[in-house]
Amino acid sequence: MKIALVHDYLVQYGGAERVLSAFTEIFPEAPIYTLLHDSRAVHGAFDDARVYTSFLQGIPFIRRMHRWFPPLMPPAIEQFDFSMYDVVLSDSSSYAKGILTPPETLHISYVHTPMRYAWDDCQKYAQDFGFPRLVKKFVPFFMNPIRIWDKASADRVDRFLANSDFVARRIRKYYRKEAEVIHPPVDVDRFFVADRQGDYFLMVGRLIAYKRFDIAIRAFNRLKLPLRIIGRGPEYDRLRKMAGPTIEFLGRVPDEELPRQYAECRAFVFPQEEDFGIVAIEAMASGRPVIAFRGGDIEERVEEAVSGVFFDEQTPDAIVAAVQRFETLAFDPGKIREKAIPFDKAVFKRKIREYVENSLAEHLRKIKSPDVSL
Repeated sequence: MKIALVHDYLVQYGGAERVLSAFTEIFPEAPIYTLLHDSRAVHGAFDDARVYTSFLQGIPFIRRMHRWFPPLMPPAIEQFDFSMYDVVLSDSSSYAKGILTPPETLHISYVHTPMRYAWDDCQKYAQDFGFPRLVKKFVPFFMNPIRIWDKASADRVDRFLANSDFVARRIRKYYRKEAEVIHPPVDVDRFFVADRQGDYFLMVGRLIAYKRFDIAIRAFNRLKLPLRIIGRGPEYDRLRKMAGPTIEFLGRVPDEELPRQYAECRAFVFPQEEDFGIVAIEAMASGRPVIAFRGGDIEERVEEAVSGVFFDEQTPDAIVAAVQRFETLAFDPGKIREKAIPFDKAVFKRKIREYVENSLAEHLRKIKSPDVSL
């Protein structure tokens, strides 16, 4: 089986890149095709792989400002030639699924989400990434052709995988396609239940607007409780200015230190809507309860008063009330960790390999014995 991997762009290291990394472990000989690659931004995670980039790679500054150029992405992703492969496995939240493949090549797309800024709220996209006022006015006009292309590109995919039931529903709504769910990998064995807890609450992730670090900071300013924030991103300066004395920014901690930070926190704070919250599962693998906004996929993962507590509005008031409710409850770390076991990386790798192999076998049978009935 000759297989290629396709990724949107390698300009940050987050949940999608962890999935790609797991793909490279399953299929170590597979090359990676991507729009852009910044080795430093992904901490050299794919330096040992063969990485092929689009013509966009040669444009100055685009690796840092790629969100400014959505009209260039469709022709760039369509330039790659996959005629020599039996299978192409893309993982996509925007453009990777839009590749062109010949009829003989099976294209399986692992979708993290249908393109959010095309389908959900392009005005929010412009706001979240800090575009100038003039640019914001034109974003909706650019999104119309992108939305049309995105729907057309979904029709090119032979089989869809989704990272959660929440995303499978979105795929059904926007693309009118069915998707099998295989949850993203979490290296559960890397995390552990600590003998004792510290006095701090914890947040982990890229400091970008939609993750709503801001409302958590305002809540903990009022609560006057310790909150540690692990991560870096464009919101760093703004968040530091609003943070009070009980808020501590740790930046990017070493990989060997992160499990301890999870294990010793009182609870993990998760105020955003996510398609699949890997960091929340990491907290659960550490036996720690999650204080979460009731939106996106997380409601499928956290059980109220057993593995965490929910709040229903993305406001500081709602977080304050949720933390106060959390403090009246007792949690069993062992039971919380059990909820994370099904998401272990070994389970993910086994399921992906089996799915690809079975799908290819069925695809080849159809090619050899096409249905010629009318």
